[in-house]
Amino acid sequence: MTTRVLLLTQWFDPEPTFKGLVFARELVRQGFEVEVLTGFPNYPGGKIYPGYKLKLLQREEIDGVRVTRVPLYPSHDQGAVGRVLNYVSFAAASLIYGLFGARRPDVIYAYHPPLTVGVCAALIRLFRRVPVVYDIQDMWPDTLRATGMFSNERALKLVSRVCDWVYRRVDQLVVLSPGFKHLLVGRGVAADKIAVIYNWCAEDSLSAPRGDVPQVFRSSGRFRILFAGNMGKAQALDAVLEAAELVQQQAPDLIFVFLGGGVEVKRLQELAASKILANVIFLPPVPMAEVGSYLSGADALLVHLKKDPLFTITIPSKTQAYMAVGKPILMAVDGNAADLVRDSGCGKVAESENPQAIAEAALALMRASTNERNVMAENGRRFYQQKLSLKVGAGRFGEIFRRQTFK
Repeated sequence: MTTRVLLLTQWFDPEPTFKGLVFARELVRQGFEVEVLTGFPNYPGGKIYPGYKLKLLQREEIDGVRVTRVPLYPSHDQGAVGRVLNYVSFAAASLIYGLFGARRPDVIYAYHPPLTVGVCAALIRLFRRVPVVYDIQDMWPDTLRATGMFSNERALKLVSRVCDWVYRRVDQLVVLSPGFKHLLVGRGVAADKIAVIYNWCAEDSLSAPRGDVPQVFRSSGRFRILFAGNMGKAQALDAVLEAAELVQQQAPDLIFVFLGGGVEVKRLQELAASKILANVIFLPPVPMAEVGSYLSGADALLVHLKKDPLFTITIPSKTQAYMAVGKPILMAVDGNAADLVRDSGCGKVAESENPQAIAEAALALMRASTNERNVMAENGRRFYQQKLSLKVGAGRFGEIFRRQTFK
């Protein structure tokens, strides 16, 4: 008998999303019948995408995946009101469809954030007696506090109580790191109710990258350490610029390349200029399909986040991409992410926001032999394929879905 999965997520292709069409398609390949319940695409700009028009219901089929779109208030304002309306409107429309319109699934997969998706899934479970697997990608309210999205302690306590309510009512929690699991157990969630399934990366884009890379990636004789991705407050990249300043004289051929955008880019560029850092280069963001060419052209890849308790249990998504592409990693994030690099033997670890430690790790990678770096690269690639890939992760989800169905 085919297991029917209702995949409940506020964001889905063509929006930039993680567990979207690629995940749903893999579940179909594994023999599941999948219906995606999502909204009309409007993220991140807050405007409905061309080719779509808000209406009560829209159904489509993509690569064997049935997609049902329900209306929502399109918004991605920085202000709380627009964002709350966006979240609540989708949850309300999804609840109505989940209760009265959807064919009864065997299991519901709900993707968090936002928390309102979990509330919706728990209510559908209550009335339709369908088990729910709840995938937690952001630890609320911790993330809201750490990123400054919410600062009102009363509101944060309310969010925490709602989270606890959802956790009690779903059947299985899935988290992306051992630290997430440890935190939830400390908050009273039974350990046997929580599974750790590491995230995978955009394998299709990385396996067949497109686009030409700039001259800095084609010239020989320089050791290029690349940071690719968003440059915001959480990345705390001042420490990396200080590390670049420390190594500039003793290793002039070692350069740090920053690829991407973000609210901190201009300030970081000005800081690098004020320090007269000839070994720092900033490149503008490129489409995801082209990122793989930059990763492959670098000699080592950098991950950095600020020193914060939340980030010790977070594994930045670029970690998996860096492993998959097969390059040595300089991991400057404390905790679970550093453990992945140590366990796999795919690079060097430095303390977060410690310029001296980052500089020493960068020099160690540069001074390692070509064979030593090749071993690190192959270790990362192998570790990814065996423990972190889409096939492995979706397979574990499939086991959980079947187990919940036949309880």
